[in-house]
Parts: sequence; C-alpha cells; structure tokens
Amino acid sequence: MAALQEKKTCSQRMEEFRHYCWNPDTGQMLGRTLSKWVWISLYYVAFYVVMTGLFALAIYTLMWTIDPYTPDYQDQLKSPGVTLRPDVYGERGLEIFYNVSDNASWKDLTQTLHKFLTAYSPAAQEENINCSSGQYFNQIEFHAPNHTKFSCKFTAEMLQNCSGLTDPNFGFGEGKPCFIIKMNRVSLLRLDSKYIFPPFRQSPQSHSFLPSSALCSKHQIPPTNQDITPPHYSNPLVAAKFLNIPKNKEVIIVCKIIAENVSFDNPHDPYEGKVEFKLKIQK
Repeated sequence: MAALQEKKTCSQRMEEFRHYCWNPDTGQMLGRTLSKWVWISLYYVAFYVVMTGLFALAIYTLMWTIDPYTPDYQDQLKSPGVTLRPDVYGERGLEIFYNVSDNASWKDLTQTLHKFLTAYSPAAQEENINCSSGQYFNQIEFHAPNHTKFSCKFTAEMLQNCSGLTDPNFGFGEGKPCFIIKMNRVSLLRLDSKYIFPPFRQSPQSHSFLPSSALCSKHQIPPTNQDITPPHYSNPLVAAKFLNIPKNKEVIIVCKIIAENVSFDNPHDPYEGKVEFKLKIQK
C-alpha cells in the first residue's frame, strides 16, 4: 500500500512518458510496433480512399441527373408572370405618377429603363446569333462555346423608339412614355403564339407597340423538353408607347398575354399572365 501511494517525481514521470513514446527493448512506439503502425496506416488510407470514391461517385451521379439549364426551384404556375419596367410600387401596386415639366420626377424612371436594357445591348448579346426563321429554334448539338447551345439575339434596337437610343428619355419628357413588358420564363412552356397588349384604347392612335405587332416570334421562345435552354438566353420584350394619355387623370392599364394555354384571370395571383399598373401624367 505504501508503494502504491508513493508519489512519483517529475523526472520519473518524464522517463515513463519517454519510455512509452519509444521502448528500445521491444521496439514499440506509442505502445505499438512499427509493423502494426504500418498496417493501421494502410487501413485508414484504404478506408478514406473508399469513402472519398463513394462520395465522388454520389456527387457525379447527382450532377449527371440534374439538368443545368432547368431552374432548381419551380412553382406550380401554368402561366408565366408578366413584369413591367420601370417598376415603381406604391401602396396599391404599380403606380407611375410624374410631372412632364419636372425632370426630377421622371429621370429615375428613365435611368431604370437604361439599366434594364443593358442586358440587351449588342455587347451583352455578342455570343447570341441572328434568327429570322419564325420557328422554334431547337438545337440537338452543342455547338456554342463551352459545350452549350446558341440563343437568338434580342437587342434593344428592336424596340426602336423605345430603345433609349434615339430618345434617351423614352418619351417621358413629352408625355408619351414607353413601358417595357417582359414575360417571365416558365420551364417546359410551349406557346403557339404570344401577344402582349394593353386594353386601354381611346383611339387607334392612342398607343403603339414595338415590335409593331406586339408579337414575339417563336424563335424567341426558349426551347423545351429535349432542348436545353441556352445559358445566354434573354427574354423577348414588348414596348408600349402611349401617345394620347389624358393629362392630370389617373388611368389604369392592364397588359395581358393572349395565347391558347395562358390564363390571365387567376384571382389568387394578379401577375399571372398579366400586369396592371396605374399611370398619371401631370402637366
């Protein structure tokens, strides 16, 4: 009992630790011989190699089954939403009020349009190609750079007077503003025709569309099913230029998509298939 209760000195403890780290009598290091350490090391190397291989195989299988050009998160909307530029939200939705004689009241609106159209500049559309077939631009092979597919060009020039090139103010300064309407893309949506138009009509000369028929050609609609949407695809746009809006009066304008398989009367989603906004031009 006295021997068990005997306290070891610091030098004794250090000697025991040194002897544990390396025992010259048995050739053990940390309690094991060199051959055992080799076998343990080989076991863990093989174990982690197998685990790394299984993890890499799982990631490869996952990435192989995922379409890189299909949105990861999709809702249950059958009809695409419609957005408006410039988008100024008030207490009751989109409200665009400005004064013709007050440049500060509409300068931010034009800047919003210029910023939005930068994605439709010739430089941004450089990798896209010109299409004029009027048919769906389906591609089987990946001939575009980085093993991708081409998409058709849609540049701001196609909006003519509402492109911001001929008139940087988009008509806001003269009380004939331009509004750009964009249909959001819905995966696996195929349209036979697509029209966007506002029902507000005072006379045949009350507005104009750019492109002139407000019809987006089929080659501007993204391919679906076996055809992968190109990474540089840009949604086609329609610009509405209002020429005869009554001054100092609030006007409600509704822009809808007219197509066989698109609905615009969903009471639960006011932006499905259409966009509604209020416009008031003061003078």
